[in-house]
Amino acid sequence: MAAKTENNSKKIPLKWRLIAWWQGYDLADIEEKMRLRHGSNQGSPVKTPATEKNNKISWNQKRMDIAQMIWGTGFCGPGGAKNVIDMSKLLALSPKMSAMVIGAGLGGPARVLAEEFGVWISGYDHNKLLTEEGMKISTAKGLEKKAPIIHLDLENSPAFDRQFDRAFSKEFLFSIKNKAPLLKIIYDQLKHDSLFLLSDYVIKDEASITHPDIIAWEKYTPDNSYLITSDAYNILLEKAGFKIRIHEDITQHYLEMINEAWASTEKLIQKLADNKQDIKEDLSAIMEETRLWNSVTKAMRSGELKLYRYLAHKPTAPIR
Repeated sequence: MAAKTENNSKKIPLKWRLIAWWQGYDLADIEEKMRLRHGSNQGSPVKTPATEKNNKISWNQKRMDIAQMIWGTGFCGPGGAKNVIDMSKLLALSPKMSAMVIGAGLGGPARVLAEEFGVWISGYDHNKLLTEEGMKISTAKGLEKKAPIIHLDLENSPAFDRQFDRAFSKEFLFSIKNKAPLLKIIYDQLKHDSLFLLSDYVIKDEASITHPDIIAWEKYTPDNSYLITSDAYNILLEKAGFKIRIHEDITQHYLEMINEAWASTEKLIQKLADNKQDIKEDLSAIMEETRLWNSVTKAMRSGELKLYRYLAHKPTAPIR
């Protein structure tokens, strides 16, 4: 029993691990240095993200709450309201338009579009927990009709009940295995002379799938991942019928948004860490977020994972 207590005392304190992450240190490297320094468990594998049991941590209420504390109400990741507004200027939105948001999650981007541009939004996601929580937020904001968040199986030929003027998707389609059918359905649901704005994770090349940084990221993201290259995205969009107007690497900007959000969360982390006896679940949820975004930044800095933005146009109907 004494040995066990001594061993636990030499683990990195949770507060240090959290603060070290947002300051840019690699947690696995810190753990390795601590192990070597104390000479504990020599000859045994270090418990790092690479050797822990490969079980995805799905969304739950606590993690949704913590994610929104970090990223903003209704958001599950980088790019809050300002980023959505800046991106969406490419869509030339107006109050007379309707738009579909694919991968709406907690509904943050959908509500921003409705509030900022007056657009009638239908937000869709295949995660029931996220959509239920997202709809609660829309209802609380009086946007249950203007920006409903709807649960829908987006993997298996989803059926939409109307046509739209615009489509928007933010870091979601990587989780769809059958991308080609869904992109064709989105194309068909758009009116002629419409626009589809999406951003998504892509890999440097097909060999990246087996890279340790990609494997680590896939382990910690709550979603399944079916990554493709940016060129493959172009091909899929064009096969669906779209004409690509913009195809750009926005990885660096994404990394800046991650760092900005986490830097401003220092006080939150410090407060929760100092009171860990009372709010253990909160700290556990933050650690899940740190592992996820540590793996994202590491994969992006190595160049294996990138974030691309696409603006795709559905042409005007040909004159017959």
